[in-house]
Amino acid sequence: MTFSVYLSGEIHTDWRDEIQRGAEAAGLDVVFTAPVTDHPASDAAGDHLGANDSQFWRDHQSSKVNAIRTRTLIEQSDLVVVRFGDKYKQWNAAFDAGYCSALGKPYVTLHDADIIHPLKEVDAGAQAWCTTTDQVVETLRYVLEA
Repeated sequence: MTFSVYLSGEIHTDWRDEIQRGAEAAGLDVVFTAPVTDHPASDAAGDHLGANDSQFWRDHQSSKVNAIRTRTLIEQSDLVVVRFGDKYKQWNAAFDAGYCSALGKPYVTLHDADIIHPLKEVDAGAQAWCTTTDQVVETLRYVLEA
């Protein structure tokens, strides 16, 4: 069974590559998708629609264009992994988790123990909380091969 996994969240580390390498090494039949992880490109996603007088409207326009990709890929996925890093607040990742919850789409969170409290509601809706990319791969292995 081919499984589609959307990798949401933090874009400043190589956690996506770690999961992809781990799944490949385990021989898992998984297709991974993700948001645009090039931060400047994501910020400029709506610039082709016209100039804006304020940063708010530029961000608003780009977030809507980015949402076309994000929503479509989340809806098409079998599982979403939502990564929260410790350096930046990933409001978009929290929104993606909430969107998954609203859709009834299973998701797992990936974050360190020191941010359990601010993510308690997000974790409460998740099917699993992982602290390492290896745990994510093992979760995928179990789901696909158990």
